[in-house]
Amino acid sequence: MFAAAWLDRASDIDAVGWSAVLVAPIIGSFLGVLIRRLPEGRSVVWSRSRCEGCNAPLAARDLVPLISWIAQRGRCRICRQWLGWFYPGVELAALSIAVMAALLDQGIEIWLDCLLGWWLLALAWIDARHWLLPDPLTLPLVIAGLVAALVLAPGELASRALGAAGGYIFFRGLAFLYRRLRGRDGLGQGDAKLLAAAGAWVGAVALPQVILIAAFAGLCAAGVMRIAGVRLAASSALPFGPFLALAIWVVWLLPALTG
Repeated sequence: MFAAAWLDRASDIDAVGWSAVLVAPIIGSFLGVLIRRLPEGRSVVWSRSRCEGCNAPLAARDLVPLISWIAQRGRCRICRQWLGWFYPGVELAALSIAVMAALLDQGIEIWLDCLLGWWLLALAWIDARHWLLPDPLTLPLVIAGLVAALVLAPGELASRALGAAGGYIFFRGLAFLYRRLRGRDGLGQGDAKLLAAAGAWVGAVALPQVILIAAFAGLCAAGVMRIAGVRLAASSALPFGPFLALAIWVVWLLPALTG
């Protein structure tokens, strides 16, 4: 029954949905570059892509999303070094976001779903790799959520503005209390800014859902790590950004999921 329902949805994907699916691997390739270079302060746009093994510049045929990696069996065409799963992984993740959006929504809403999903994907991956949620990504995401409300849902603008302010203040206050009680940092400023972005996209009323889903996802991840044999202590920590990003996108999609 579940599979049949999704097949029915797949048959209803419109032209906008297919365009998003086709563009998604290209977006994923750009996101891979962004994730790698932005935390290191390198140019995302102007620096030419090079093999990380032999430093040889990559030609256009080496940069076709997914296809080049498969054709070259995951190795550099020049030095034959194994390139790893990072870039195809990001491209497949971006493609999955587009497929989900195309299955659940119609028209311009698909691109809005993808925009938010791809943006959150970059933030989540950077935080997982570097424990960092960069301002050049979090702060524009707040503005983008408010602009989307102003243009597409002006009646929600006040709620979203309140959510952005309230989300930031709540996490900053929580971080302050944690620091006073435990003597160490528990939440970074980036987490507060990402929760502000959540408020700007889903509104003040939905923020408790975002926090609960993110906390539950974090607990599940910790449980999986314990089962896998990773020792966790009271002082252990996980980057919260990936769980927060997942929760934001889930809450954003909830109306389409339940519709």
